[in-house]
Amino acid sequence: MKAVLWDMDGTLVDTEPLWIEAEHDMARKYDAPWTHHDAMQLVGNNLVDSGRYMKERMGLEASPEEIVDELLAGVLLKMTDVMPWRPGALSLLASLSEAGIRCGLVTMSYTSFVAPILRHLPPETFRVVVTGDEVSRGKPHPEPYLTAAAALGVPPEECVAIEDSSTGARSAEAAGCLVLVVQHHVPVAEGPRRVFRDSLEGLTATDLASLAPPG
Repeated sequence: MKAVLWDMDGTLVDTEPLWIEAEHDMARKYDAPWTHHDAMQLVGNNLVDSGRYMKERMGLEASPEEIVDELLAGVLLKMTDVMPWRPGALSLLASLSEAGIRCGLVTMSYTSFVAPILRHLPPETFRVVVTGDEVSRGKPHPEPYLTAAAALGVPPEECVAIEDSSTGARSAEAAGCLVLVVQHHVPVAEGPRRVFRDSLEGLTATDLASLAPPG
């Protein structure tokens, strides 16, 4: 293992409830249908794909891009100075830093949402940050993870990706990464390059380096 590539929403920080609240706010605003099941369909997705889903499900006239802009504005209003870090995430980041293992962030959230979160972390915590507005094809396409690995100068096969969603796991797996899956809001199926843990708590750089594909 030469690098670790982190998903953000639901993996590093539990921001998914903010997105879900904002989705329900929009549904109420437009008197449109929206359920918890609908919200779960968007977890880990490219935001424009989420916008397309919301447009169809809610019957909105706005473009997917305009829907994403409104959704993102709603989520940003809900953010506070207290970050809901996922259990074990900060201690694992510290362990990786001490071990000299470089980290990248690979998220489908946009730069405007990611920047306030990164300000809570030490500089250079993530040597590379790939956001949803910087790639042409988002998760589950491998482009986001391939982009991050290339920017770090590390073959994806020598990277561990940490994910909490099926969409993200598919993206990282297709790129060639070994995927550490910590399920949170949605279930994730087993896969040939997926290793499952209940939590990041107690995990160290040494633990990640010893991970191996199942079988």
